[in-house]
Amino acid sequence: MIHYNCDMCGKSLVPEEDDRYVVKIEIYAASDSMEIDDDEYLIDDFEEDDDEEEVEEDVDNLDAEEIDGVEYKTFRYDLCSKCHSRYMQDPLSINSIRRGRFSEN
Repeated sequence: MIHYNCDMCGKSLVPEEDDRYVVKIEIYAASDSMEIDDDEYLIDDFEEDDDEEEVEEDVDNLDAEEIDGVEYKTFRYDLCSKCHSRYMQDPLSINSIRRGRFSEN
């Protein structure tokens, strides 16, 4: 039996009793900063019936070296319902970062 814990608060999550949420984060260079051979990736190459899942599989199959030396990272976290609610309110933790306030001299 697989045991899950919330990656934020550490609470043990029982599959039959607790709601469990999965957060997946992908980090990679934006496409406008990558060098792409125009002959290799033409708009005409994509048919209308190509769905988003196939495109995601293509991205998932790329190695870091294939992305012109740019690092590609993925992260996966399990969250309990309480931590999921907190995460959804501030996913980048912008509001929770304490910044020093200095007076203007």
